[in-house]
Amino acid sequence: MADSQNAPEILPELSESATRLNRKKLTRVPFNHEGKHPGKRWAHLAINLMFEFGNKAIFRNSKSDPLPETKGGVIYVATHINGLVDPMVIARLQRNRIISLGRHDLTTRPVIGWWARRFGAQPVLRKAEVEAGIVDADYARYINHRGMLTVASCLATGHSAVVMPEGKSHQDSQLHALRSGSFRAALAASAIADEKGLPAPVIQPVGLHWRTHHWLRTDNYVEFGQPLEIPSIYSTEDREKLASGEWVEPSYEDTNDLRNRVFAALSPMTPDSPDWETYRAWKLLAHIGANKTDTQLHSLSEEVHATRDVRDSIGRNINNPMIDQAKEAAEILHKNDLYANSLNKSNRLREKTLGEQLRGILGLILMLTTLPITLSSSGFQWILAKYMAESSDEGLDSRTTYFMLAGTFSPVFFWPPAALLGTYLYSGLSMNLVTLYTFILLNLCFYLAASIALSGYDLWIDLANASKREKLSRTKDGDRFHELVDNISSRLGALK
Repeated sequence: MADSQNAPEILPELSESATRLNRKKLTRVPFNHEGKHPGKRWAHLAINLMFEFGNKAIFRNSKSDPLPETKGGVIYVATHINGLVDPMVIARLQRNRIISLGRHDLTTRPVIGWWARRFGAQPVLRKAEVEAGIVDADYARYINHRGMLTVASCLATGHSAVVMPEGKSHQDSQLHALRSGSFRAALAASAIADEKGLPAPVIQPVGLHWRTHHWLRTDNYVEFGQPLEIPSIYSTEDREKLASGEWVEPSYEDTNDLRNRVFAALSPMTPDSPDWETYRAWKLLAHIGANKTDTQLHSLSEEVHATRDVRDSIGRNINNPMIDQAKEAAEILHKNDLYANSLNKSNRLREKTLGEQLRGILGLILMLTTLPITLSSSGFQWILAKYMAESSDEGLDSRTTYFMLAGTFSPVFFWPPAALLGTYLYSGLSMNLVTLYTFILLNLCFYLAASIALSGYDLWIDLANASKREKLSRTKDGDRFHELVDNISSRLGALK
């Protein structure tokens, strides 16, 4: 069985924000050890609505598997390469209120921290902060035990949790070693539920997939695996202590066994490849094979599962010459910012069509037409998001995070003041139904303008990609690409 502890043990590089420890705010983060959610219900409803805006802003296409039916609490676990976007795409799909464990500074930052505390997020002080001397071990243990018991108590009473068990965001194509905190909380939750006669919580593995995770307006697909049962391993005495609000550590053996079970279930739902170059080669092989059988891969979910079939059949055979050829061909596409779906059913680069040109022009018209409205209502936050994404030391995963925050907070913090200003300019200080209708209408206009502008942007990008395909097909790299694809296609029977 796959073992979490044989995976890469790499402590995260601490960003500047992670080194800023605010003990006062951390100590005051709301918690509850009786099973009551520590967050505000209005905040949960508001953040769900805001997540919808953020999701629509940064993704062109979003798809998810049906959510598995469960009776008790659910711990959603996934790999973590896309910053705050990872928990967002999971949280917006679940039915219950979310209780989360996250990096300590997410609950103490300006704006984000205010929302995180009202959302009920529990801070975690990681081994990396302790070893760097940012915090002493005793205080870290206090905060972590308090947070894990809060999460466990909420899970036992039927709430949900979103956890990134690697304990950090990274940019690798393989799952890193899983930290023990979430599994200790899971075992405690099962014990509390057992003590109270409630349905046991489960662990829900989640596959998070993107075309290119750090690109704006990319596609995303959320995959749900089979839920994993959490055993009740505590003694009667320890179950009573946990239920009464006293933290009791589970055994190392039980924690490690659960961690390894999750690693074995979650790892296949990630790219699970030696590197991204190899994963892109597998995707190209999947598309070439599908095109040969006239079953083109149109959606990201289709691509993910077809690529997994390639990985599981020949992907790990390093002596297969098709892999080397596919890597070379895939890198030609990658350096031209193109995907494997650039191929047509004849396994040639798709030609630019008149329809794409007309739609691209329409997209430009839509963006220019809505520009006065989008610039006044959304311009500042998107410019700020771009600046912060490019100047942050958080890595590539921060790019989409900042754009997500711009899309998430626009309807709450930016559109109403802009609408208020517009209402004042239109009707002055008078308070009547016309004033109210004007305010509501302006907010609606901001939303419609943003939606139309993003649709126009998508059409323009489609034209840009068509031009890239056309340009590549006329170069020596394009000739080499087609030569490699022909060689692969002629030998693709080896996939069977």
